[in-house]
Amino acid sequence: QVQLVESGGGLVQPGGSLRLSCAASGRIFSINAMGWYRQAPGRQRELVAVATNGGSTTYADSVKGRFTISRDNAKNTVYLQMNSLKPEDTAVYYCNADIRERFSSWYNYWGQGTQVTVSS
Repeated sequence: QVQLVESGGGLVQPGGSLRLSCAASGRIFSINAMGWYRQAPGRQRELVAVATNGGSTTYADSVKGRFTISRDNAKNTVYLQMNSLKPEDTAVYYCNADIRERFSSWYNYWGQGTQVTVSS
């Protein structure tokens, strides 16, 4: 009933930039938190950044000062602007959202993942 569609991943050189987008669609009544996670080869999935509906943001220490999360609530979309990218940022990035569906309850959804590769 609800889908998260991601875009914006790709291959960049160290020091480069990318912007990821994630749009939620379907029988949406409201959305609370939206965020980004990533999983590198041989590593566990970790939280990168999260933004609440009220405007609060939180970042992992490893990306603070380089990444910026933002939301367009009218479009049910969350963005992740990634600057000064490092090879250790290479991972599959996943969008995540807490969504209340119309005529139903709250559920947690994941996007399909988008590959970000930082290499020279």
